[in-house]
Amino acid sequence: MPPKRDPELEEQALVWIEQNLGHPIDRKTPYEDVLKDGIILCNLMNKLMPGCIKKIDTKGGGFALMQNIERFQVAARKWGVPENEVFQTVALWEKKNIPQVTLCIHAIAREAQKHPEYSGPSLGPKMAEKTERNFTEEQLLEAKNTVSLQYGSNQGANQAGINMGKQRGITNDQ
Repeated sequence: MPPKRDPELEEQALVWIEQNLGHPIDRKTPYEDVLKDGIILCNLMNKLMPGCIKKIDTKGGGFALMQNIERFQVAARKWGVPENEVFQTVALWEKKNIPQVTLCIHAIAREAQKHPEYSGPSLGPKMAEKTERNFTEEQLLEAKNTVSLQYGSNQGANQAGINMGKQRGITNDQ
């Protein structure tokens, strides 16, 4: 069963696409139908990476329009979107997993923030940048001699409150 759809994330994705393309998207048409033919998605990738999709089919049968989706997927991978965040063609074409489509658009937006040539709007949190730490041998040896507080503290440890076995209940019932 596909994950539950989030209308707010879908709206954020459409707004981000509109801002990048520079023109409005029809909001009377359902989200999945707006994206289904792959034309908007291909135009988005061409805006981010000019010329990355040479041919965009605007008419024709289902096969031609499905190729638009496949071209978009190839461009998304080139852009840097991880394989597990790129949706399968049937997820959009047959409306099998629309949340995965939304996830892919958000992943493209995240990757855009890594590209220095991208100056458009952001969507979602900024990706963390790698920062390396370099320690000297002396610092590493010193760290081995300290007791980490991750192991807890033994201050004030005693056996108060520990009972062994069943307590004896003495009552004065007659």
